[in-house]
Formats: sequence, C-alpha cells, structure tokens
Amino acid sequence: MQRLIVGCLILLAFGMGVGPRAAEAQPTGKVYRIGCLSEGRWASEPAILEALRGLGYVEGHNLVVERRYAKQGEPLPALAAELVTHQMDLIMTNGTQAAQAAHQATTTIPIVFILGTDPVWSGLIASYARPGGNLTGMAFGLYADKQLALLKEALPGLARVAFLRDSADPTPNPAWVQFVDMARGLGVEILAMAVDGPEGFDNFFAAARRAGADAVLVPPLPWLPPHLMHLGELAAQHHFPAIGQRRNFAEGGGLFSFGHKPEEIRARVAAQVDKLLKGAKPADLPVEHPMRFELVINLKTAHALGLTMPPTLLLQADEVIK
Repeated sequence: MQRLIVGCLILLAFGMGVGPRAAEAQPTGKVYRIGCLSEGRWASEPAILEALRGLGYVEGHNLVVERRYAKQGEPLPALAAELVTHQMDLIMTNGTQAAQAAHQATTTIPIVFILGTDPVWSGLIASYARPGGNLTGMAFGLYADKQLALLKEALPGLARVAFLRDSADPTPNPAWVQFVDMARGLGVEILAMAVDGPEGFDNFFAAARRAGADAVLVPPLPWLPPHLMHLGELAAQHHFPAIGQRRNFAEGGGLFSFGHKPEEIRARVAAQVDKLLKGAKPADLPVEHPMRFELVINLKTAHALGLTMPPTLLLQADEVIK
C-alpha cells in the first residue's frame, strides 16, 4: 500500500510538472484569413497554398482564403477594398497593378506581392533590403536582358525583337530604359507591341511580321502563364524564333524558355507568409529574387527554323527537346 501511495504521488507530481507546458504546446485554434488578389486567373496560387499546407496552414481547417481575380476591365481597387472589409490577416497579390491596388486599400494589413517589375520604381517599397511600410514579397521578372542575350547568341545577326507588352503597363520605367539601352549595345532594336489579352496574340505576331522583327521575346506578365504553351505554338506557326519564361513555352513550340523555377518561388513566398502570420513585420523582410533559373531549348523548332544551336548554348541547357 505504501508503494502504491508513493507511486501515485510521483505520478501526480509528474502531471503537475508537465501539465502547463503540454497545454502551452497545443495549437491556439486561430483561423487565419488570407486574401488573394490577381490580374486575371492566378495559375500558381494553388501551389502556393499547397506549400503553406506543408507549413501547417490548411484551407478549411485553420485557413480561410478569399479570392478576388479581376476579369478584363474589372477594377482591381474595388476588389482590394472588398478584401480589406473582410478583415484579412494578410493579402497576397499577383502582378504590379494588384499590389498597387492592395497598397491603396490598406497600409496596415501585411501584403506579400509577386511581380515582374521593379517595386522600388513603382513606389511599392523604399528598398529591396528594407521595404518599409506593409509590403514585401518576390520580384522575379528582372531578367529580360538574359533572355535577349540568349536570343542573340543563337541568332548572331539578330537586329529587331518584338517585345510583347501589356497594354495596361505604365510609361517606360528605369528598368525598361536600361533594358532598351542594353539591347542597343548588342545592336538590337526592341519593338514594344501592346497586347490586351489572349485574343490579341495573333495580331501581335502579325504586327511583328509587318515590323520586320527577327525574333519574339515574351516577358513574364502576371496573366500569361496559362497561355504560354499556346504562345509557343503560335510562335512556331508564325515561324518566329521566340523566348518565353517557362518550360511549357518551349514545349508548345517556342525556341527557348528561360526563367525562374516556379517551385522555388512558391516555397519562398509561403515562407514569407508564414513569418508574417507569426508576427514578423513586412518592413523588415527583404524583397527576394529567384535564385534558380532553367533554360530549355526546343531543337525540333530550331531545325524547323533552319537554325543550328551553338554547342556552348546546348551545354547551358537544363533540358533539350529533340
């Protein structure tokens, strides 16, 4: 009996000692609310949410996602204001205009942007290292110069390049001016041609032909990813050497694709969201750039265009489609 009493006392003492710490380790039960704002359909949003799931944020369990995807002509500021009224813990945006709309709607809710333009020039942040305010995120589209250099290596006589530009883009910014100057140094003239949406793709290639373009460069625009394979197909049909930013562009028939690896972007954006939901301040989180890029070359398209790829270029490729 004495042993039994001692044992019970030990168990009681153990329970009293660990009980509070065990309670502290339990989840708080908080449900997080995230808004998603995009210019058109956001193709990579499900993958970002999947990366968040790996960090413990499960939609329908401890995560509520409010999606606002602007259709053509639909005002982003109104959609951003609507998200703010739903008391979001954080807003993720895709594209410069979406980020600007969210920034106009709130200066307190943390915003994580994904965009292909310079966020300093557009006034979203103070600097890449210390963004200031309530925005941070990922700027991935600042490599058109590398895409152009690849085109020039494959086509030494390249003189004129048609550049697919979003008709809603603002006036030329410093990054654009720098890119045009870099192209001029390579002996290449950039022909910027505005496109309103997918229905304008055929007109774009026809205009590029009329302007005497030797090749086509498709930059990273927020609404383009779902259409990149079709754009690659159109480039092949119109007999243009062309470069885009994702592998499905080359798989569709584009000569090259060169760009960041989407899986890296998704994981790093999810990590930023996680930090902010846990109390980090956007002003203190540096804006990030992609670290990993991939080059895909479509040799079938090269042969159809009568081009011979330089061996040095083939050695750089992550994948060669034969």
